[in-house]
Amino acid sequence: MMEIIKFETSQENRKLYALASALAIITIAYNIVEGVISVFFGLQDGSLALFGFGVDSFVEVVSGIGIWHMVWRVRSNGKENPDHFEQTALKITGTEFYVLAIGLSIIAAADLYQEHAPDTTFWGIVVSIISIVTMWLLFHYKIKVGKQLNSWAILSDAACTRACLQLSIVLLIASVGYEITHIGGIDSVGTFVIAGLCYREGKEALEKAKVKSLACTCGDKCNKQEAIPSEDAK
Repeated sequence: MMEIIKFETSQENRKLYALASALAIITIAYNIVEGVISVFFGLQDGSLALFGFGVDSFVEVVSGIGIWHMVWRVRSNGKENPDHFEQTALKITGTEFYVLAIGLSIIAAADLYQEHAPDTTFWGIVVSIISIVTMWLLFHYKIKVGKQLNSWAILSDAACTRACLQLSIVLLIASVGYEITHIGGIDSVGTFVIAGLCYREGKEALEKAKVKSLACTCGDKCNKQEAIPSEDAK
């Protein structure tokens, strides 16, 4: 009887890890498509917030590849801490986020000074709404699978998806705000907020690479339950 229970548990875990891997691959593919569309329309319409959002999506692809590799490895040997490949991915991601945050801040400041206004932010509204729905669904299922498997790797993936969800909400607010008021500074302010979120993501990625852990970066100040991302924390 005990062997049957273990076999069923093992079978269920394999299905859950397969689902986690599929969710990671979907996230990577979606970020590539989202990045291309956002950068194209951001440049075409002169919307810095949409352009910055698109570049962020490409940076998320690098992070996503590292996370997919991590889920695949945990599925194979059960080890949660990052290996050399994943640490390198975290370092590259963190550095790229820092560069992106600085670049967006400089351009946003210049746009504010020059009183630049985008032609339209219509596509920012469309992209952000689709992204909010997609990221919320991915976040929901990653949290569900991560808790069932008690896996830091998958919960870390969920935390990254939550950050993307927050960026999408910022883009939506900035895009709708401009379409209603036609005040160009709203797009620039939205860009500053996106830059701030990029800085936060970069800091978290580099801290995880430094301590070689996905769990949390606060030392003994938090425990596992406190560090698990909540579906209400958006």
